[in-house]
Amino acid sequence: MATWSNLNLQDSASPLMEQLAFFHDHTLLIIIMITMLVGYLMSTLFSNKFTNRLLLEGQTIEIIWTILPAITLVFIALPSLRLLYLLDEISDPSITMKSIGHQWYWSYEYSDFFNVEFDSYMTPYNEMPKNGFRLLDVDNRIILPMLSQIRILVTATDVLHSWTVPSLGVKIDATPGRLNQTSFFMNRPGLFYGQCSEICGANHSFMPITIESIPSNMFINWIKNMNN
Repeated sequence: MATWSNLNLQDSASPLMEQLAFFHDHTLLIIIMITMLVGYLMSTLFSNKFTNRLLLEGQTIEIIWTILPAITLVFIALPSLRLLYLLDEISDPSITMKSIGHQWYWSYEYSDFFNVEFDSYMTPYNEMPKNGFRLLDVDNRIILPMLSQIRILVTATDVLHSWTVPSLGVKIDATPGRLNQTSFFMNRPGLFYGQCSEICGANHSFMPITIESIPSNMFINWIKNMNN
């Protein structure tokens, strides 16, 4: 979960988020190297009053500063394309869940089980426990098993929403009349928070997402209690 003064990405709770963090660091290193190189060249150009004629009309320097950016883009594009395909891959999900966006709350349906569906509203501040998180806790959490491939189907009933959980590397649009899907894999137990990331109206800031990752045997007991 994001905390005060945290300028980095959230701690990953899924393999895909780990890959996203690696790609972020990889690209950031390239950007730093480019910034240092350009800064050095600019400082050398402006540090004297003479003009280097080879920089004004020079085929060699033209070739160099055309080829170098092309090579740099290759080093960024190849891991980026690989990661995009990994994010879109749906591989043999164990559980399918449906998320429906409303103004301004989420409703969830567990498609693999009978009569397991509920609405999830943000917990009001005056009803929140002392250890709760303001604007992030909900009255009904999403309960899902860890170490299982989860597929989520996302849609909306009114306007555009976006179902987003940063620590899982998941962000998918909820579009009225359209069913979008993605998948994720939680590799540890815990509480993972997210919010709607599409400006959807006056209470856009008040439709959070809370996922509780638990062991499989505890999830089975929870499903049994929900069916009773």
